[in-house]
Parts: sequence; structure tokens; C-alpha cells
Amino acid sequence: MTETLIISRVGAQGDGVADTPAGPVFAPLTLPGETVRGEVRDGRLEGVEIVTPSPERVAPLSPHYGDCGGCSLQHWAATPYLEWKREQVRLALAREGIEAEIEPTVATPPASRRRLALHARRGADGRAILGFKARRSWRLVEVTECPIADPRLVAAFPALARVAAPFLEHPKSAPTLHVTATLTGLDVDVTGVERRTGGLSRDAQMRAIAAAAEADLARLSLAGDTLVMARQPTVAFGPATVPLPAGGFLQASPPAEAAMVERAVAAVKGARKIADLFCGAGTFTFPLATVAPVLAADGAAPAIAALKAGVGSARGLKPIEAQARDLFRRPLAPYDLRGCDAIVLDPPRAGALEQSRQLPGTKASTVVYVSCSPGSFARDARVLIDAGFGLERVTPIDQFLWSAHVELVGVFRR
Repeated sequence: MTETLIISRVGAQGDGVADTPAGPVFAPLTLPGETVRGEVRDGRLEGVEIVTPSPERVAPLSPHYGDCGGCSLQHWAATPYLEWKREQVRLALAREGIEAEIEPTVATPPASRRRLALHARRGADGRAILGFKARRSWRLVEVTECPIADPRLVAAFPALARVAAPFLEHPKSAPTLHVTATLTGLDVDVTGVERRTGGLSRDAQMRAIAAAAEADLARLSLAGDTLVMARQPTVAFGPATVPLPAGGFLQASPPAEAAMVERAVAAVKGARKIADLFCGAGTFTFPLATVAPVLAADGAAPAIAALKAGVGSARGLKPIEAQARDLFRRPLAPYDLRGCDAIVLDPPRAGALEQSRQLPGTKASTVVYVSCSPGSFARDARVLIDAGFGLERVTPIDQFLWSAHVELVGVFRR
């Protein structure tokens, strides 16, 4: 049965929410104040028709909008959209009983995303197609344009489809091309290839290598193992040039990364020694080393090796000590962090609970916590606050444009 509902708010996953006597109903691609119509099934509105659009609704830029599942909020005007992200941070903190100054969300411009995960499938005509999954579906939407992506990535879509074709050799393979724009060209790491039958055949590998050469890729790798490298992919972190490990982590958007680094460096000014935990290949390490000596630690050994390789590329830095260590199983204890009066953390989505529990026992007066999950950040912030730190301010960062994803930088002072 068709129902007409009024959207009251946007939920944490980016869907509009209508409050009904039977409970909340989630309606994708809708905005607060809109009157919508459709069929309610299992708490979701299907076949959504916008009866009365919101004045905050804008024309989406992507020709794939509504089918592609990647940009759930592209139809929302910038000001209320950024304020909604700020509100998501406030709500996460409130659930832990935390109040803090939350700065306006830092916007990220379109065409700035340097990393994409492109799914590859065999099309009806037998050719390899690339794209993103449809909303709430395994169906692949072939993408020819992407307004959030670096134009270098978009221009390479046809060549990348040819690179993907050999990886579809086995019918059970579902390859994903993790494509990164680096200083020396595109770096592609492929995952999702069937391995139980022996993995990619030698013939398929050779065809992939030939396609990579035709596409002028800097490197092509399979689940982190290099198949061919024409040029070492490199990235700039502050004054350093760092070789990017195959399949290694990198912030998705340079403008967002710059906003995070700027706030971290400003917060630790005057420090005598800084710890950079979950440091990766040195996103924060090298800028921090312009301020004071840095102890850098991360569980990914290839990232630490890349960081060490980048040390010799920059001049004028304070000393950097880097170590590979699983900070979940073996967090750095106060003894390990002796002498550090400022600590920077940039953990994955799970947060850094065990490592956070070690920080009150240190002499650090400043903690900068960079997070991609307001929920795990708020949980760990509660640990620090209960131990005597104050949350000075939080800055939301809109790194993943038009998505429900929120990143942030929180500054704590003893």
C-alpha cells in the first residue's frame, strides 16, 4: 500500500527518516521537511516519490546519481549538509556524556578524491566494466563520470577496464581495483581474485601486465604483491617524498589531509618530543618532525619501511624513530612514551581503546586524536576525560564528500 510521509530528519547513514506510529521509516535520497510517497517494507520506503521537495534540495552533479550507491547526500545544499555532519559528531559525543566546542565542518571540494575502489564485473556483452555498487545491492553500476574523483582517475576509467579484464579469468572472481593517483602516476592494487584454484594464471598475469603498460600505470599489484612497476609510486608528506607501499593506506583526499595535518601541527607547537601512533607511512610524522623529534609506530611493517625510506628525502627535520608494532595487542606503555609531551593518534575505524588507556600514565600534556569514526572517538575520549584530560575542541572533516562518513580531529589538553 502506498503511503505519504513527511521526512523529519536525516539519519546517521544518510537516509531521510519519517517518524510514524509504527516506528521510524527510512527513505533514501530525501531531506528534512519533504513530503514523500512510496511503499513501506520492513521499515524502508521503496519507490520513493518526492511530492514536496525541500528548498535545500539541489541538482546532483553526477549522471549516475540515484543508481550509484556512492553519494547518498549529493542532493543536499552545502550549508545544511555540512552542519548535519557537525551534528553527527555532537550526537556521538553526547552519547558518552561529553560536551565540547565543535568547530564548523571543513569542506572538501569536488574532483579532489585521489583514491577509488572500483569494482570490476563482466558486462552483458562480455567486456569488463568498472563501477560502484548500487544502493543496498550487489548489482554493479557502470561509472563513466565521477564528480568527487580526481580527473586523472576519471580519465583512466577506459584503460583501467582493460586492466581489469584479465582478473575476471575465474567465474568466482569479483575483482576490486584500488586506484590511487600518486606523484608518479596511477598505482593499482587488485583484490577479490579467486585463489582456491591457484589464483591468476600466468597467461592472465601477462595480459594484465601488458594492459598496465598500455595504461602507463606506475604500478600494478595483486593483493599487495607487485606484478609490474614502471615507476615507484610516491606521495608527499610535508617536506618528505615517501614511496607508497603496494596496497598501503593513504588519506583519500589531499585537501582533507592538509586540514588534519594543519590542526595536528598547530596543536603540538612547543612540544619537546612527539609520539605519532598509527602513523602509517608518515602522513603526520614528517610535518610533526618540523616541530620536534618524533617517535612513530604502526602495526604495518611495509608502511614503517616506507616511512624510513622517506626520512632521507627531506632536510631540516628533527630526528624520527620509527618502529613496527601492533598497537592493539601491544600498545605503547608510559615507559615506551617517556619524554613525549605530545601524542598524535590516527587509528582505523575501531579506534584506539587499549592505546588510549595507556596515555593518562604518560607525561603528555597534549593529545591529538584523528578519527574516521565519531563513535569510537567518543568512546576513547571518555577514557581520556575521565583520566583528567579536557577535550578542547573538535573539528569535523568532510573527507568523503556527499557520504554519511564523518572524520574529525580532536585536541585534548591535560
